[in-house]
Amino acid sequence: MRSTRYTILIANRKTGAVRRLTLSRRVMGLVLGPLVILPLLILAGSRGASRAELEGLQVANESLKVENESYREATGELTIQIATLQAAITQLSEDAQLDSTTRAAIAGLPAVIRSRAMGGETSPALPAATAAQTPESTFGILKSLLGTLESGLAGVKSKVENQQALVRATPSLWPIRGGWLTSLFGSRKDPFTGQPDYHTGLDISADRGTPVRATADGTVESAGYQGNYGNAIVVSHGFGIGTRFGHLSQFAVRPGQKIKRGEVIGYVGATGRATSPHLHYEILINGQPINPLRILTRP
Repeated sequence: MRSTRYTILIANRKTGAVRRLTLSRRVMGLVLGPLVILPLLILAGSRGASRAELEGLQVANESLKVENESYREATGELTIQIATLQAAITQLSEDAQLDSTTRAAIAGLPAVIRSRAMGGETSPALPAATAAQTPESTFGILKSLLGTLESGLAGVKSKVENQQALVRATPSLWPIRGGWLTSLFGSRKDPFTGQPDYHTGLDISADRGTPVRATADGTVESAGYQGNYGNAIVVSHGFGIGTRFGHLSQFAVRPGQKIKRGEVIGYVGATGRATSPHLHYEILINGQPINPLRILTRP
């Protein structure tokens, strides 16, 4: 059986000549097949590429959603931490406020002693505000602010702790309840010789056996007989502050003992160079006496 054959006519418009090209079905298929299939393949390929691009965009979009959610959570946590730190700093600053009596007592201390505890400013210096252009820059600003507040909180806490320690170490309490002053700090006549003398403390008269109390927290440095002071106690309070209690009849503490403000440490007597029962009381700054009335509050 003869195979189907196809004739292709090719005409020349200028000369009018016509040429005939006869092709079998097989050859025709080989010639026309690629011409038909190639565009189809190109179309299919472009559709496949579009589908892959679309899937890629969907994956990228999901990734951005996850990243955006993580960013919101992170910035939210930072914001909460910043607010918490700011509240803590405010509370500490309020706790650091002293009543007028305590402030007056501390003000009586030499400036060098106050500076050891009071330090610098309580408020931390915050970073300058800048316009955030990207999520990364916003996140960076929040982290910078958080770091500054954390550092500031540590500084405020340290200052408050030092201030509270200085308050506890300031000998502002009167050592005797119900006594009366018989000799002040400074120049006076010696009660034994009548000659000019310099008195390094206060003489507070009271009945023998009247309790003598620590005027601030501290550690008993010594408790024993000390020449003209008779039975005497020296207490170290820290920050270079000390107190001395002389002419005692008895001791209620021993060297090295930790004591609290208001605690009984001894009893009024007339030991040593004393004409009658009384307490000789001194406040020492770096070993040198100052006028106790600068620091003592009203009894």
